[in-house]
Amino acid sequence: MVPNLYATLAYSETALGNYLTLQNGKSSLNAKEREVINLVVSQVNECAYCLAAHTALGGMVGFTPEQIIEIRKGGAAFDGKLDALAKLVKSATLNRGHAEPALLAAFLAAGYSKGQLVDTVMVIGDKIITNYLHALTQVPVDFPPAPAL
Repeated sequence: MVPNLYATLAYSETALGNYLTLQNGKSSLNAKEREVINLVVSQVNECAYCLAAHTALGGMVGFTPEQIIEIRKGGAAFDGKLDALAKLVKSATLNRGHAEPALLAAFLAAGYSKGQLVDTVMVIGDKIITNYLHALTQVPVDFPPAPAL
């Protein structure tokens, strides 16, 4: 199956290839950390498509349905490090990159490096691309819908 959003990216001669290169590039963040970012950004941007896709992917990387809901709300009390990540990402996304300084300090205090901060911004940017593409095109969601908050 080719997800509808990927098919939409393919309208451009270059966008799908460029996007897949970005999405599949090396990162200092693990799969769970990337899904935390994807879920938080998609929730802030109210992207039904990406919330559906990343709810499914979140389960595949080991999050429970309850944890996915908590992450979408911008926290992860079940894991202190992921909680610092989720809170920073929510603040950065809501404030267009201007996260609350205390949340950045908590992110670094939780054990994340400055390199991981850069990789976090890369994943935020990746998700904003698809959130905005769905908002503009409203292509049909081809994943089970994410539960409402």
